[in-house]
Amino acid sequence: MPDQDTLSRPDALTPAMRSLPANIEAEAAFLGAVLIDNRVLEELPSPIRPEHFFEPVHQRVFERILTLLDRSAVVTPVTLKPYFEADEALKELGGITYLARLTADGQGLLAPRELAEQIYDLALLRELVSVGRNLVEGALDTSDSVAPMKQIEEAEAALFKVAEGAGGQNEAESFGMATHKALGMIELAINSGGNISGKTTGLTSINQKIGGLHDSDLIILAGRPGMGKTSLVTNIAFNCADRYLRDKADGIEDTVGAPVAFFSLEMSADQLATRILSEQAGISSELLRMGKISRDDFQQLSFASQRLAELPLYIDDTPALTIAALRTRARRLKRKHDIGLIVVDYLQLLQGSGRANDNRVNEISEISRGLKTLAKEIEVPVIALSQLSRAVEQRDDKRPMLSDLRESGSIEQDADMVWFVFREDYYVASREPKRPVENDDTKTHEAHAAWMADMERVYGLAELIVAKQRHGATGKVRMRFEPRITKFSDLADDDLRGEYD
Repeated sequence: MPDQDTLSRPDALTPAMRSLPANIEAEAAFLGAVLIDNRVLEELPSPIRPEHFFEPVHQRVFERILTLLDRSAVVTPVTLKPYFEADEALKELGGITYLARLTADGQGLLAPRELAEQIYDLALLRELVSVGRNLVEGALDTSDSVAPMKQIEEAEAALFKVAEGAGGQNEAESFGMATHKALGMIELAINSGGNISGKTTGLTSINQKIGGLHDSDLIILAGRPGMGKTSLVTNIAFNCADRYLRDKADGIEDTVGAPVAFFSLEMSADQLATRILSEQAGISSELLRMGKISRDDFQQLSFASQRLAELPLYIDDTPALTIAALRTRARRLKRKHDIGLIVVDYLQLLQGSGRANDNRVNEISEISRGLKTLAKEIEVPVIALSQLSRAVEQRDDKRPMLSDLRESGSIEQDADMVWFVFREDYYVASREPKRPVENDDTKTHEAHAAWMADMERVYGLAELIVAKQRHGATGKVRMRFEPRITKFSDLADDDLRGEYD
């Protein structure tokens, strides 16, 4: 295969080959503009990096320019001279005098933004050529070990990187860049009132505990059946998307909301929509399903549906998705709708690649690692629901623990946060003694009265147990749950029942 230098010279190519897209003159003119006026870099529409330049000498010159500017130095051909006196490749272009020639006519100052855009676009085209070449070579491989679906997934991942501007240049990030991102998150937390440095859950009590949903985090939300896992995650998905919609309508750019992708492997899209409509209209979801509502209720539903028509919540209810297919769909949603939160309901309904199907624990490990990789790859928080083992039911204290996670080893290890939903009223309700009638003895009446007092103490209360958190402390968050409309909300300050343990 011809090297880069050969590809850059059309006269050296055979008719069947083409040179890689590049404009060396545009690169030189842009570097000249930067050396004449360093402020040019402050007004660029696209983030130009050294690897976007085709000519290796230009890459090194631009990298040194960025380093000096980072030290608050003024960069000119004279200040660059000591760093390039021994550069052999530069000597072939005329040595140090080449740096001076870059600034000779100042043509680049006439349109530096346009030159930067062209350099950036050509770099992306070269990456597309590389992706295409690898795709063709892979597709021509017909050996037994070939997995076409795996190749498609890898090709989509490579194209996603090009679309995001990463261009396959995922090199180590400097500490300076990392601290810049960290300061941006802290500033966002300050601007949001001191509670959120990530995406909002819409529940103040949870935001205060975890600081919001952080990009690249995998959050596992687990609980026994009937605890309200799907209800809570649906509430969070709606709150995040709704906050984004409201902030954009108000012209707020630094929003803590975001478009949401909801992968529902258990419920259909219309069932989830019914839950959200029920919550927003304040009408029982059970009555909605049965059609037992008045015309006034239906009008409320119509108003709610009109208000939510533009909600950036994208529901994918494809059953039996593989982890590879989910990652592919998530990348497409990121590319098309710039989603900022992914919800998966639920983890155990995903399928692995097929290689680990003989061992369910290995398959779950592959799935949890895949979800964590997805969170890091497209830099969004991922909330995945998970089942708990029946060990909870064998204990007097029904509050879940990390060891209760089904196939828990890898899930607990891969997760940045593990949450458990716990509603004591669910278990108290199941212990209801015999309802007394008029002729029953005093003991029966007292037992039922004691149960009713216990039920009144815990009814409508829920706990979110933060059992693991890389970014902060663990602990409990107390909330209110309205089962009629499947809605979680913050407890009122004067609700003393929230003090139960």
